[in-house]
Amino acid sequence: MGFLPGARLRVIRRAPLGDPIEVELGGAHLALRRKDAALINVRITADA
Repeated sequence: MGFLPGARLRVIRRAPLGDPIEVELGGAHLALRRKDAALINVRITADA
């Protein structure tokens, strides 16, 4: 499992202090530390 270029990612929620962050990627829900999430480059798009 991994993040691939062009994959759609959606932020689901953040913990009260901002760490971890829950994201949805390809139907899977993942929890990421804020420092790890900061390494992911994203482009914001409108939902269709």
